[in-house]
Order: sequence, then structure tokens, then C-alpha cells
Amino acid sequence: MRVFTENHKFHYEIENLTRVFFPNEKIEIIKGGFYGDKTEPFIITRVEEKNGGTRLFCSLSSEGVNIEREKTLVPVSFDDETERSLAVLLFDVLSEYTGITPPWGILTGVRPIKLFRKLTEELGAEGAEEYFKGRLLVNDEKIRLSSVTEKNEKRIIETSTPSSFSLYVSIPFCPSRCSYCSFVSQSVEKSLKLIEPYVELLCREIEMTGKLAAELSLELQSVYIGGGTPTVLSPEQLRAVMGAIVRSFDMSGCREFTVEAGRPDTVTNERLTAIKECGADRISINPQTLNDEILRSIGRNHTADEFYKAYETARRCGFDHINTDLIAGLPNEGSESFRKTLDNITALAPKSITVHTLSMKRSSRLTAQGVELLRRDAAAAEDMHRYCSEILPALGYEPYYLYRQSRMVGNLENVGWSQKGSEGIYNVFIMDETHSILGCGAGATTKLKQPDGAYIERIFNYKYPYEYLKGFDEMLRRKDRIRAFYNEYGF
Repeated sequence: MRVFTENHKFHYEIENLTRVFFPNEKIEIIKGGFYGDKTEPFIITRVEEKNGGTRLFCSLSSEGVNIEREKTLVPVSFDDETERSLAVLLFDVLSEYTGITPPWGILTGVRPIKLFRKLTEELGAEGAEEYFKGRLLVNDEKIRLSSVTEKNEKRIIETSTPSSFSLYVSIPFCPSRCSYCSFVSQSVEKSLKLIEPYVELLCREIEMTGKLAAELSLELQSVYIGGGTPTVLSPEQLRAVMGAIVRSFDMSGCREFTVEAGRPDTVTNERLTAIKECGADRISINPQTLNDEILRSIGRNHTADEFYKAYETARRCGFDHINTDLIAGLPNEGSESFRKTLDNITALAPKSITVHTLSMKRSSRLTAQGVELLRRDAAAAEDMHRYCSEILPALGYEPYYLYRQSRMVGNLENVGWSQKGSEGIYNVFIMDETHSILGCGAGATTKLKQPDGAYIERIFNYKYPYEYLKGFDEMLRRKDRIRAFYNEYGF
């Protein structure tokens, strides 16, 4: 789809909103007035100053169909209002053309709850809801979800202080690559020889990062070991990495220590015993679905029965807080199958359940194979989330964090649900950008948050394990910026 942006600078928002309606098409943004072949579909967005006001125009032409909208803002509008109003016109045009009304309206950002909180502080709770509905076109169901989630997030955010931080450790290896995955991870069979040297250098990076945190008197709130699949490491390697964390950081104030045991086919008694003995109190075992046919189709080399066995092993090893991840909108999985999965998961009474929506990232194998996001998939995914909103609160679960990604089926969301008091606080801190996240390992990003401010600075580690090994010394030098950053703010 060609999109012409004439006389305005809102290219990023226009592109993202167009992609909501055409998630698997190439969106070509062309700056300036229309030119080229009129027989191919195209969109025109235009802003012009006229008669003391700002005239907005949007049109779509495709196969003999022509839809137009225009609006004049008087007096001349500020950029933010012009951008919002132009997005509303585009939303109306695309909704009429496709017959689809995305539930999050013109919102395309990752963090809608952060925006809802800002509006609540400025306008009050009722004013924030009115703004979401009237000016951003968010539907009532998502407004209610936002309101409840924001209240639960806020209680966690308020426990953070200017000296607080969290630690993320990356294990970018998996037993196999799932068809929907776009994370920086490598299958074990292709990278086995890298794991041992990777663990050795990772422990060195952890130790160096711990020294910096101690020097700056930073206070550790939460630890998250993710990936990839951390439980591809041997028990000895897990002890090495977790031991380095415990030795290098002051754990006395750490409120949560999570390890992703994401793939049930990697969960063993020996690995979980090592994780438990090293201090983790929260793990995530992620079936994604309990439909064996769907599991095979997406490249998950485990069965529902293996998930149940892994879950029982975790219980025997003494884990009280187990999170389970599910995905709404998997290819060919209907609402009935998802509902059965959720019912079976809740029968286990895990402390928390995270419900993701399938995101068709460009680097995932599903997108490369040309799988399309059909309207029936979007409707099914929306029904799945609606079922969660009906069933989970009745069983004592509340939404405590929420975020969104591009190319999500139905333009929906990912929601963390938990029993009261069992929220995953790291998830809240990173999504709200509450405080600094110090990242270790390949693909990790250190996000330095200005104490008592909003400014965020990022330090990127090398993406891939082989880059990490080759450029390790340079990467450590980058981390010197942590000291300089905090010194600038009086630490």
C-alpha cells in the first residue's frame, strides 16, 4: 500500500496506523503529493494552512472505490492535535474500507497504560476514560481493562525509589525456534559450542555490573533471567550464572527473582533444583497452548502432557509462584481450543497467567512463509481475550500489566493476570520504564532512567552470541557509561 504524506511530518504515526489495517502488506510512505499509477491502491494524507485554519484531508483509492474525509481546525492547530485529528480521519477511512474497527482506536504505541496514567494524573480517572474514548477512539472494553490495569500497576510503581534498579540476564539459546519467534536466540543444535564460553563471559559481565551497582549504591528490586530459554543450560551452568548474580549484587532488598523455564521440554528436576537452591522464587513455564496439533504446527517440540509433568516437577521442587504464558490467535487455533486451554490452566491455579496475542514479526518464520492475518483470526483472538476478561477475574485474577506490539492479530494486546500479591513486578517496572534496567548478555539492553525524571538512555549489548564473544571487551567499556550517567545526577 502506497501512502502519500503531503505537507506534514507525521509519517511514523500514519505508517503505524495504516499497518493496523494491513498488517502483512508492505507499507510504502512517500513524502509529497501523489504521483504514479492510479490503478494501484493508494492513500493520500494532506495538511495545509488555509483561511486562518488547518485543513486536513485523507483519501483512499482502490479498485474503483474512493473514500475521502476532511476537517478544518480553527485556529491553526498545534502539531499534537493536528497529528491526532489526521489519524482520526485516516482511521475512519480505513475502517469504512475494511469493515474493521480496531479496539484500541488510533493508539499504536507499546505502552497504553503509561499514557492512561499520565492522563489520569492530568485529567482525573473519568477524564482519562473520556479522552481514550472520545479522542483516541478506544472501545469501552479496552478502557475498562486500562483503568483496572493502571490501578494495579500504580501500586507497584510507587514502591520504586530513585536508587532502585532491576537486573535482566539474557540466555539467547533455545532447543528449537518457534515459527512465530523474532527474538535474538539460536537453537541449541546450531550453537552448542558457544554455550560454555558464553556462560563464562556472562558471569564476568554480571560481576562487573554488580561492582558498578555497589559503587553507585543502587538498590536491586528484581532479577529476571530470560531468553531464549534459560533452562537449556545444564544445572552446573545455571548454578554458575545464578551464583554470579548472588555473589555480585546485594540481594537483601531483592523482592523477586524470576527464571524463565519457558519450554516444558527443557524442564528437569535437576535444573529446577539448581534454580531453587540459587534463590529464584518465581519461574515461568509456558505451554502457549495445550492443543498438541497446534504445538506441532508452530514448532514447539513438546506436548501438553510434558507441560503438566514440568508443572508438577516445579511444584515438587518447592516453587510456589509459577507463571504460565498463553498465546491468543495462533494459526488455526479456534476459540474453543483456546478456552479449553485456559480452563485447564486455571484448574492448576498458577499464581499468574500471561496472555499474549500472536505478533507477526517480519523476522519470524510464519511471516516469511506468507501466513496472512485474516479477519476471522482477529475475531477469534478478540473472543479469546474477552473470555479471559470474563473468567479470570471470577477466579481471583486481576490484570497488572499490559503492553502491545506491532503486527498483533486484531491489533490487540498482551496482558499479565495474577492473583492478588503475586504480580510479576519486573514486568511492571520494564513496561512502565519505572527505573533503570541493567542488562547482561547477548541481546540485552541497559536502560538508564533519570532519577526523579523521565529521560532514558540506552546501552546496547551485541545481539548475537558470537558477536558477544568476539566484542566482549568493547561491550564492557560501553558499560562505563553507567557510572558517568549516575554521577551526572549526583550518585
